[in-house]
Amino acid sequence: MLTLALETSSLAGSVALVAGDDLLLQWSLDADRRSAQTLAPAIDGLLNEAGVRPADVRLVAVTVGPGSFTGLRVGVTTAKTFAYAVGAEVLGVDTLETIAHQAVPRPLVGVRLGGSLVLPGSELHAVLDAQRKDLFLARFAWQESGLVRLDANRIVPADAWLASLVQGTTVTGPGLDRWQSRLPAGVIAVDPALRQPQAETVGRLAIEHYRAGRRDDLWKLAPRYLRPSAAEEKVGQVFNLPQ
Repeated sequence: MLTLALETSSLAGSVALVAGDDLLLQWSLDADRRSAQTLAPAIDGLLNEAGVRPADVRLVAVTVGPGSFTGLRVGVTTAKTFAYAVGAEVLGVDTLETIAHQAVPRPLVGVRLGGSLVLPGSELHAVLDAQRKDLFLARFAWQESGLVRLDANRIVPADAWLASLVQGTTVTGPGLDRWQSRLPAGVIAVDPALRQPQAETVGRLAIEHYRAGRRDDLWKLAPRYLRPSAAEEKVGQVFNLPQ
């Protein structure tokens, strides 16, 4: 199954084509221009370079958040429009889940104790910058069966998150770049090259979810922001609306 994957949760977005378990091609978007200007041309160029027709795409995968308000809107709208036009299915993929899975391939040394595998950095935190000295956070755990989510995405003050970290925790994500110098001793930072969500990972995760039977409704799929935009918050303050 040919999958078109879109990652637009930040300025450094990307698009990819994944066939089954194999990456065919990935393009990075121009970080100096808005995704609204670059995404459609990038998709067209990607398909042309790969020598495939739009109608060959059977699944469109897209990050649905958290992340940039504008980027997520553009990505989800483009994914839905493309899928509708070619008769493909669409799947939304969590941005923090994408980031977390990019840390999985790194070499891990485990010690078997009582029949279970104990890994260094057995808990993994994925973070994105939520502005205002806050972070979008999701926590996962390493298990022999794979990566398991520990809780739902949430917004936390960066200071509180740093204070909560314990030795052996692995941390990743572009939200880490600003705070890495303040990580406690014994906390493991994933290589910066693996922190930015990539369309290839979005596509692979979507295929995994699809094979497990998950389906998204084309008409109902929407970004998951976790918080109102600054403009929406200002309107709420002016009219004294509940947050």
